[in-house]
Amino acid sequence: MISLSKLVKERQYPQLMALLLLILLLVFAAVPGYLSGKWQWKQPPPIPTLKQLRQIRHQGLNLPGWQTTEQKEYTIGERKWSLQTITKVGASDADDKNKVILLLLPQNGPMDQPQVEWTEVNSFWRWDTAQERDVEFTVKPPPGSTVKTDVKIKARFLRGSTKQQTFSVLQWYAWSDGGNPSQLKWFLADQSAQWHKQRAAWVAVSIQIPMEPLGQIDKTWEQTKLLGQTVQTRLMEGILSGAKS
Repeated sequence: MISLSKLVKERQYPQLMALLLLILLLVFAAVPGYLSGKWQWKQPPPIPTLKQLRQIRHQGLNLPGWQTTEQKEYTIGERKWSLQTITKVGASDADDKNKVILLLLPQNGPMDQPQVEWTEVNSFWRWDTAQERDVEFTVKPPPGSTVKTDVKIKARFLRGSTKQQTFSVLQWYAWSDGGNPSQLKWFLADQSAQWHKQRAAWVAVSIQIPMEPLGQIDKTWEQTKLLGQTVQTRLMEGILSGAKS
C-alpha cells in the first residue's frame, strides 16, 4: 500500500518542478534587463496586432461555415467579452438547439494577462459543472504563418447545466503557436517569445454548444472539436500572429 506521505510527495513533484522552472525563467529574464537598466517585465515588447484583438469585442469573430445571429460586448467579472451567438450556415436561427454561444476575451494591452476567466464564466452562467477533463486537438498553421508544424491545443472540456439548458463547453487560451487552459502555460510561452523580442498575444475562448439535458459530453466531442479547430485557426489568421489570411 502506498503511504500517504509518498502519495503527497508524488502529487507535489510536478507542481514543484513547474515552480522551479518559473523561478529560473524569471531570473534569466530579469538579469539582462537589470544589467542594461531596462526591466523587461516593465517594458515588454509591443503587440503588433493589438488593434485587431481589441476589435473582437465590438465585432466578434467571422467563422467559415457559420453565421452570426447576435453579437454584443458583455461584462463578465471585471472584463469585457465578446458574446456571440452563431449557427451553422443553413440551420434554422429560430431553433435554440442550433445556437452556439462563442465567448471571446482578447488581450487588451501589452501588460494584460489571463486571470480567473473560467471561474468567472462558470459563475456568470451559474452552471452546475460535471464530466470536466482536459482534451487535445491540433490545427494546421494558416498560409503566411511563421509556424510550420501542426499546432497542438489543450482545452478544458466539461458539461455546464442550469435548470433551463445544458451545454457542452470547451475553454482555452489561444495564442499563435499553441493553446492551453492554464495561465502558467501562457506565461511561459510569452516569456519564451519575449526572448526573441516577440509576444504570445492571447484570446480566452469559451465555446458552448447546446446538448441534451444532463447528457454525456462524449457524444458532442466531434462537433465541439471541429468548432474549436475553426476558432483557433481563424484567430491565427492575422489576429494573434499577424499572418495574412
